[in-house]
Amino acid sequence: MRHRNKVQKLGRNASHRKAMMKNMALAVIEHGSIKTTLTKAKALQGYMDKLITYGKNDTVHSRRLAFRHLQSRDSVRVLFDEVATNYDDRKGGYSRVIKLGPRRGDGAEMVLFQLLGFEKNIIDEGAQKRK
Repeated sequence: MRHRNKVQKLGRNASHRKAMMKNMALAVIEHGSIKTTLTKAKALQGYMDKLITYGKNDTVHSRRLAFRHLQSRDSVRVLFDEVATNYDDRKGGYSRVIKLGPRRGDGAEMVLFQLLGFEKNIIDEGAQKRK
């Protein structure tokens, strides 16, 4: 029985899940949004909230905690200097999930995982590509 067990296993073992969360978080920090499945996005929301909360508390200890998760100095710098500064007045809910419909191959529900405040950049880039 899985009573009170909140971990979404995502069909992977613990090390694979940890690596996948790290890679998705790095992509979100770099690009502002990613396209993924609904279940992965829900699992990523809590992970990103924790990292951004570390970023809001800009101390050496919180930088080390963030580095423990991300393993990239450049990404930690971007997280603390650019991403977390946008959320000083917000206590949580730093991201949103926009449903895109089923994936063509297997019908999995696809979503756009987006950090709030970075959606304008993505919309502008898409408009420039179409011109």
